Amino acid sequence: MSYSTADSLRPVTLDDVRGARKMLAGVARLTGMEGSRRLSQLVGAPVHFKCENLQRTGSFKLRGAYVRIAGLLPEERAAGVVAASAGNHAQGVALASSLLGVHSTVFMPKGAPLPKISATRDYGAEVRLHGQVVDETLAAAQEYAAETGAVFIHPFDHADIIAGQGTVGLEILEQCPEVRTIVVGVGGGGLAAGIAVAVKALRPEVRIVGVQAAGAAAYPPSLAAGRPLSIEHPATMADGIKVGRPGDVTFGIVGDLVDEVRTVTEDELSTALLLCMERAKLVVEPAGASPVAALLSDPGSFEGPVVAVLSGGNVDPLLLQRILRHGMTAQGRYLAVRVRLTDRPGALAALLGVLSVVDANVLDVSHVRTDPRLGLTEAEVELHLETKGSAHCAEVEQALGEAGYTVIG
Repeated sequence: MSYSTADSLRPVTLDDVRGARKMLAGVARLTGMEGSRRLSQLVGAPVHFKCENLQRTGSFKLRGAYVRIAGLLPEERAAGVVAASAGNHAQGVALASSLLGVHSTVFMPKGAPLPKISATRDYGAEVRLHGQVVDETLAAAQEYAAETGAVFIHPFDHADIIAGQGTVGLEILEQCPEVRTIVVGVGGGGLAAGIAVAVKALRPEVRIVGVQAAGAAAYPPSLAAGRPLSIEHPATMADGIKVGRPGDVTFGIVGDLVDEVRTVTEDELSTALLLCMERAKLVVEPAGASPVAALLSDPGSFEGPVVAVLSGGNVDPLLLQRILRHGMTAQGRYLAVRVRLTDRPGALAALLGVLSVVDANVLDVSHVRTDPRLGLTEAEVELHLETKGSAHCAEVEQALGEAGYTVIG
């Protein structure tokens, strides 16, 4: 496979995707399709999850990486490959290279989660930690490629990568032939572009909706301008779709074939991840949960049956803990308050008694007596509470106020 930048009308074809699928036989898993009763009820039509979080290496990235590296000439393979990634692409390139007998060097940011660094090494890559952000890591990888002759494996902006990711679209049409809408997270756009090439060629009536994190949404302004634009300082917990500029190749395909690109908030991402864990029993990273977030935010706008692509499940356990708490807070199931009270024996017990009456479960208590903001006889208590929803949170705060406590926040 190859692509030409002059071939702006069709950089990747259905035949490319079908060829990629043959190449991936016995390499990539045919990931399952799971129904979601909760989302089906909200949408009013069947909703299914395409579980790429259960793919080898924990994400769809293996598909494109393998196709790209397998298509290299013998002399290119001999020179090795190099990539830059904070996680999923790193692992995909590492495993694909090992399976094909190609040496891989992967540059990762110094702050990359330890489980992702360890997994990339375990898949066979030589890992080099460089830079604090992915842009610095990317520059180091490209410099290494220029110095050594190693082939740089772009995470999304190459026809072979797009064709490999497009095999997800072929599987969706076979597993859910009645599908009317496919919802997929968008970072650089490789997965959305690949799915769009495959699906629109076979079922042009199927609607494809891309989803970006609101703090890292380069596609909406780029599509409005008709050319890829960069956004400064993209910010989101969803590292897998935290990309500041669309790819040149992917932008053309997304613009032509993807029907709509929506954005979701951090609260919506947290709530979606929590739903995947609690209701579907699936561990999904924030980027992988972005289609679920879109469905939750506006369920009535999707024609079913719907397939939501859970693109990955590689989430650092420490980050997962914070995200789940964030999601519980967004749902009114977790409440943090600070209360000022008189510092005397029995005062804390009396406060906890008020919370007991309103059935708030105390998870953590922090008691501060010495602070310049406090009066001589005052103390401040920070409480972390498990609650039952927004109405219950309001009931807790009202009960504290009626008991004479000053709730600070």
